[in-house]
Amino acid sequence: MAAAAVTGQRPQWAPPDHCQAQAAAGLGDGEDAPVRPLCKPRGICSRAYFLVLMVFVHLYLGNVLALLLFVHYSNGDESSDPGPQHRAQGPGPEPTLGPLTRLEGIKVGHERKVQLVTDRDHFIRTLSLKPLLFEIPGFLTDEECRLIIHLAQMKGLQRSQILPTEEYEEAMSTMQVSQLDLFRLLDQNRDGHLQLREVLAQTRLGNGWWMTPESIQEMYAAIKADPDGDGVLSLQEFSNMDLRDFHKYMRNHKAESSELVRNSHHTWLYQGEGAHHVMRAIRQRVLRLTRLSPEIVELSEPLQVVRYGEGGHYHAHVDSGPVYPETICSHTKLVANESVPFETSCRYMTVLFYLNNVTGGGETVFPVADNRTYDEMSLIQDDVDLRDTRRHCDKGNLRVKPRQGTAVFWYNYLPDGQGWVGDVDDYSLHGGCLVTRGTKWIANNWINVDPSRARQALFQQEMARLAREGGTDSQPEWALDRAYRDARVEL
Repeated sequence: MAAAAVTGQRPQWAPPDHCQAQAAAGLGDGEDAPVRPLCKPRGICSRAYFLVLMVFVHLYLGNVLALLLFVHYSNGDESSDPGPQHRAQGPGPEPTLGPLTRLEGIKVGHERKVQLVTDRDHFIRTLSLKPLLFEIPGFLTDEECRLIIHLAQMKGLQRSQILPTEEYEEAMSTMQVSQLDLFRLLDQNRDGHLQLREVLAQTRLGNGWWMTPESIQEMYAAIKADPDGDGVLSLQEFSNMDLRDFHKYMRNHKAESSELVRNSHHTWLYQGEGAHHVMRAIRQRVLRLTRLSPEIVELSEPLQVVRYGEGGHYHAHVDSGPVYPETICSHTKLVANESVPFETSCRYMTVLFYLNNVTGGGETVFPVADNRTYDEMSLIQDDVDLRDTRRHCDKGNLRVKPRQGTAVFWYNYLPDGQGWVGDVDDYSLHGGCLVTRGTKWIANNWINVDPSRARQALFQQEMARLAREGGTDSQPEWALDRAYRDARVEL
């Protein structure tokens, strides 16, 4: 994969947030089609494997064991696709939503002129076709960038990620699962050995400790799991390992911020009715850019503002989480009648704004942009992990250099052929490269769409009803920052 630094006007770069074992659903017009997985049941994309990995880093192995039992007793075969008849279906009206608008990329380098504000033109440039990714220089003015940073500082930022708690202790004491079953789930190539890259692949969905070949071998040595020191665990070596030693090691390990999946601080800024006029103007500009319905854009997440200090990074990930029967979209959970153990972000589009010029590093990398093919396991080869944005950003296919006021946006899903959300686009894998000097400020507008067309329609209908009735609940709690709503700040 050739890496190219992005220069002033015509950036050339590499691919983007969590590995693509993610899922969504597409519905036909007029029917409440069930949610279907976004990837084929090819082992590493299987529901059971996802469920194990979803909590592996968050709560460590204890919760993994609990989920293993859940998967085995509810599904039987961990690698099978349960089929539509097993997908959760919530009651609701017939979908009435029109098709989702999607810009055409034409070809890399293609430019088109658009008018997003009354007093000037903007130019949209295609950066890649896989994922469908665009750049808009000057989307925000310098004054707007400074205002957003000021509002975020006034609101107060919090650390984006902390290590998980010790909740796994209780699960550990109550669950008994064969280590053979666990080994089989982790042994992706079914060769009877656990290679380092098979263990490394577990971090692709996690938000905890970012594992490297060195950190895994250090853990093996500490718990005496790999007597011959070759970095490969046989079934016998794995069976001899005392999982309590693993828990003790993880509990006692004091991870530095550089060892986390994400090292940054962030806050959320309200953009709804009554927000600062600049925040409202930016949301309206995004509405014109995406050409989506006002209901979808207005009911999406508030603006996330993120600060990366020197040493800050975000390892490669995708922005939308898997949608299986065991998950529900965060934004439509209000109208979902299902009881499921996990909720996930369903983000049809990502619109990312660069709020300052970064002195050193801080590019957005898309490791596999416009690759001919995509193979998840090939992301990790020998000592090179293309998802590692601290060490291997230069090896990604595409890197976008942060430039104040520039926006980049991409689609996290492929179309389903019927005007709605299809499979997650594996090529949307992206991350934030290590900031080597200075500070990096960005903001994200995520456009939320439920893969269930009927559930999205029901959600919008319910929000419209609440708005007509007025009161404090006219917007979902997760999308509304009441403390910031009444702020009136000028620079």
